[in-house]
Amino acid sequence: MRLRDLLLGLCLVAPQAWADMLADEGLPPHERCALCHGLYGDAYRDKFPKLAAQRPAYIERQINAFLSGARSNDGGQMVAVVTEIAPEHIPQVAAWFAAQDPPPPAAPPEDRSGEILYVTSGCLDCHDETAAGKPEMPYLSAQHAAYLAKQMREFRDGARPDRPKERMRETLRPLSDTQIAAIAAYLASRERGSTP
Repeated sequence: MRLRDLLLGLCLVAPQAWADMLADEGLPPHERCALCHGLYGDAYRDKFPKLAAQRPAYIERQINAFLSGARSNDGGQMVAVVTEIAPEHIPQVAAWFAAQDPPPPAAPPEDRSGEILYVTSGCLDCHDETAAGKPEMPYLSAQHAAYLAKQMREFRDGARPDRPKERMRETLRPLSDTQIAAIAAYLASRERGSTP
């Protein structure tokens, strides 16, 4: 019984110890993001997006959205953590993750329904990874499927702000959770920077 209590206590104290360590003023600013997103941006938990080889303008835009309150997340972690990044360091954080090697893609899904839905739903209009003219649009490939599906459901259901034109909400509105999961599985299986 005593060993179990000790382990439980360590589990409760460890996250704060990690947070205190990462708050050290001597660390590079991107290391504040490492606990959730991984030091090199290849987050191992599907609750957190993979930032490696992501477009830097997109990373900056999301950090600023959390800072301004235009975006939040489930536990509020991002809203708290981004306040620890000095405004002048935001471009450095984005550049660090953008410069990392792309994360490896997941295994391809057995059926092609996700690929077909991705192409026919108009997603390529904004998320074609070869399009140089949309630097603030994220790369979706090689991302955690569960993370992508959650974000798409939140856009569709109005739980995530979609400005200025609500394009995401309108695009995703006709899709079921099953269809969204299929698109997410397809995207997760693609190499970052590839085209359909």
